[in-house]
Amino acid sequence: MPKRKRRPAPAPAPTLLDAPENRALVAHLREQATPPSGPGDYTLGPWQLHTHPDLCDRLSDLAPRHPVEGLYGMPVLAFEGVAAVVAAGLGTLLVRLPALPESIEPGRPMPPLTDGEWRSVDAFPQHCTLPEGIARLSALVREALVHARDLSRNRPRY
Repeated sequence: MPKRKRRPAPAPAPTLLDAPENRALVAHLREQATPPSGPGDYTLGPWQLHTHPDLCDRLSDLAPRHPVEGLYGMPVLAFEGVAAVVAAGLGTLLVRLPALPESIEPGRPMPPLTDGEWRSVDAFPQHCTLPEGIARLSALVREALVHARDLSRNRPRY
């Protein structure tokens, strides 16, 4: 019986740090990263948390079956190493999308990231009911994850 040829295993997905799509984000967050200054500091991995803990919970609630990763003290949702959503500060979500849907009001700009492919939105919208706000943000997070998936699958393979 002839031997079957073994197909090479697919290359593993790059990590958040390695994915070329994340270069600007990684550089920006690395500049702001600080190690914990004491035992009472909130941390995410080896870095001091630069996001309010309630916002970390909100991010988890918006994509309950998707793992939240840490990147220099910031919680991130990603698809195959491509960052899609970042929880920042006290109440801001940065979503990687070409444009925001009309139903979502833009948040405060966060240059240099929002000068490019990132969009800022309020993680706790005030202009709608809580269930409506959660539904809109959940849909927005799903859209950003699909966009990150498309970016990861369209990356050049060498």
